[in-house]
Order: sequence, then C-alpha cells, then structure tokens
Amino acid sequence: MSIFKDRVDAGRQLGRRLAELRGQDIVVLGLPRGGVPVAFEVAAALDAPLDVIVVRKLGLPYQPELAMGAVGEGGVKVLDEQVLAHSRVSGEELLAVAEYERSVLENRVVLFRKGRTRLDLTGRIAVIVDDGIATGSTARVACRIARKQGAARVILAVPVAPAETLADLSEPDEVVCLATPRQFTAVGYHYRDFSPTDDDEVVRLLDLAAKRVQTVLPPSPTSSAARAVTAADVDEEVDIPSRGVRLQAQLHLPVPARAVVLFAHGSGSSRHSPRNRYVAGVLQQAGLGTLLLDLLTPAEERNRANVFDIELLARRLSSATDWLGTRTEMASSAVGYFGASTGAGAALWAASEPSARTAAVVSRGGRPDLAGPRLSAVTAPTLLIVGSLDREVLELNRRAKAMMRCPNQLAVVQGATHLFEEPGTLAAAAILARDWFVDYLLAPEQPEQPEQRKQ
Repeated sequence: MSIFKDRVDAGRQLGRRLAELRGQDIVVLGLPRGGVPVAFEVAAALDAPLDVIVVRKLGLPYQPELAMGAVGEGGVKVLDEQVLAHSRVSGEELLAVAEYERSVLENRVVLFRKGRTRLDLTGRIAVIVDDGIATGSTARVACRIARKQGAARVILAVPVAPAETLADLSEPDEVVCLATPRQFTAVGYHYRDFSPTDDDEVVRLLDLAAKRVQTVLPPSPTSSAARAVTAADVDEEVDIPSRGVRLQAQLHLPVPARAVVLFAHGSGSSRHSPRNRYVAGVLQQAGLGTLLLDLLTPAEERNRANVFDIELLARRLSSATDWLGTRTEMASSAVGYFGASTGAGAALWAASEPSARTAAVVSRGGRPDLAGPRLSAVTAPTLLIVGSLDREVLELNRRAKAMMRCPNQLAVVQGATHLFEEPGTLAAAAILARDWFVDYLLAPEQPEQPEQRKQ
C-alpha cells in the first residue's frame, strides 16, 4: 500500500514533522541517491544547509538488494552479523564486496561535492535523511560518521521503516519516522512513484541547496554574503486600506529597508501560500523586504469573478504600494512586484500605471497575458519564470514577452509543472527571482564623490 506520492511529497511531510528544529544550528544530510530529494525538501522546510553523507550498502553477492552491512566516509564499516550468519558469505567474498563499494564511495564523494568541502558538523545537530530504511545498515553507518565528524546530536529522519528495525537502532539520539507499516515489504512499496534518482539529480539538488543558503549580494559597504534575519527586523501582520476595504498582509522589513517586494497571489491562494512564503524567505535572506498580502477580502473571494478582475487586483496592489510609501522607513525604498498565476497579470497591470514606482517585476507560473495591451506600457525590468512542462502557460508567456517593450527575460525551469512541485524546481524559481530583484532593487550604492564630501 503506497503512503507517499513520491520523494518530494515524503520530504515535505517530513519537513513539517521536523518544524520545531527550524532556527536551530542544524545541517541536513541526505543519503545518496534516493535520500537526497527527500533531504532537499527537509532542508528547504527548515531553512537549513544541505550536504550528503556518502554510504554504500554491502549487498550479498548473490542478492545485492539485501544488505549484509555498509561502508561510509572516513573508513567506517558496519556489518549485519545476523545476515552474514544466515548467508554464509566467506571472508574473501565480503572483502571483495567491501573493496568494490569503497572505491565507488570515494568516486561518489568527489562527484557529489564538486570541489566543495563538506559542511562542518562540530557541535551542530545532524539531521540524517533517507527515503526509508529496511535493515538499517546504511543508517547506522551514517549516524556513526556524523558522530565521528563532531555532531553534538544526531537525528535520523525517514518517511517509512519497519518498527522492529527502528527499535534496534542505538546510533542516533532520536529517530523521526512518519510511518511504520505492519506489512513492510520494501521501501519502494510505500511510494506511488519510486523512480530511481541518478547522480546528476543529486548534484543538481546539492547545487540548488548551496545557492539557496549562500546568497551573494552585489558589493556594498555593509554586506557581501547571505543576510541573517535579526530581531531588529520588522515582522508583523498589517491591515492596508484600499477604497473602503482593509487588506490583510504579512510585512517583513530588514533594518535598514532598502527595497521591498510585494507578492500578488494567484487564484485560490493567499498570503499563507507555502510556495510564496518559501520564495519570500529566500528574498529576505538577500536583504529584501517582503509584503505578502491578500488582494481580496474573504467575502470577495467567494465570488469567483473577483479572482479574474485584474483591474481590481491591480488597483489593490497599487494601494498597498502607496501605503508602504507612507511608512517612514520605506519612503525612499525601491519597490518590486512578484506575481504568481493571475497575480502576475495584476502586478504587470499595476506596474504599467504612469505613476507606478515599480523598479522590477517577477512572474512565477504567471498569466501576464491577462494584463492585455497594458503590457507594452510596463517599463520595469520583468522576468517571466515558467515550468517547461507547463506548456499552455509557457506559450502565453512567450506571446506576452513579444508585446513587452521593457527589459525582459523568459526563464524556463526544466521539469517543472505549473505549481513547481517537482524536486528542486521551486528553489530554482526562487533563486532566479532573488537574483533578478537583487540586480534591480539592491544596486550597489554609489560612492560619494570628492566634491560632494567637501560641501
């Protein structure tokens, strides 16, 4: 019986279960290959760095899928004495398998890290993630490696495992498992899609995770790396007036606030959208303020026609922009719009107004075509992000791009559908949006000229 749709689904569920770890000094460690897509989603949910612990299963010579032990980085080896006793594998056979798997392991370490040094675990919490465990051999080795590398606490987190295997694990300090089916046949049996994960996918996800946590800002007098959210930052729920109604929003402003991005959500979504909140978190790390707001009141949302009233949504977005300008800390800040689905049409409509103070626009899976003839009046540099598998919307974006006169670009995220639910695709979209806004909203401050200093 399948429990999880795929590894992405399992990773997101596991991330929610581990939510209390967010904000702590943790490193998420995926077990290649299949554990990395799960770990990628966990790291994204916890806003934590991602690395791998490379472990190789020692399969029986005549039944490779059954582990008689495992080897890992640093010469660590674990043997399953019970399996060895029943299998009657000779010492020579065991040595031959171990030597072969050790050579494969060393090659994988070089391939996966691509020259990056492994993340330091000294004194930190190591969260080891796999797509499931059966005998537990690889999990034991991974926990021992993390401990050997200095981890202060080791947590093993998996979507599915047999209860009896978990009961025998002594290596981790804590085990988090979403499901322990009574009838456990194999890990893949509990996934609807358990397609193999190849090496290229592991490398791609590690690269995306590294970019997510190592945001690089353009040179400035104060920062050259990812910005940590501090207690001094503004983070509050606000009400924004707009022609007789009050719009609910979540405002985050860094101190100082050089720029803020307003989010226009798509149909059926709200300021609580996990996808847009994820993107907002990536922007905040880059030093950008964010305003996630509902462009319709709860009563208005019940009328489906309002969702497609692009002029109304654009007017509300303009009201929110004007409201931001009344705040002292935002008086001279640059403003950007991030629109998803129908919200992209509203963002571009608002940006086309003659009085608009928009400095950049990003559309994710958007419907820019809904802005109609107003597209040619947009002057703000605009990035259109679309999934390669979202074919109908991709064609609409191509047509919209042809109508635009402002600096613009169409970025296609390979393997993504409309909601960017596939492994790594939302992170890819967030990185594209972050880089666009950093380029156009956080331009390096101009140094003061000598003659200005004399005055």
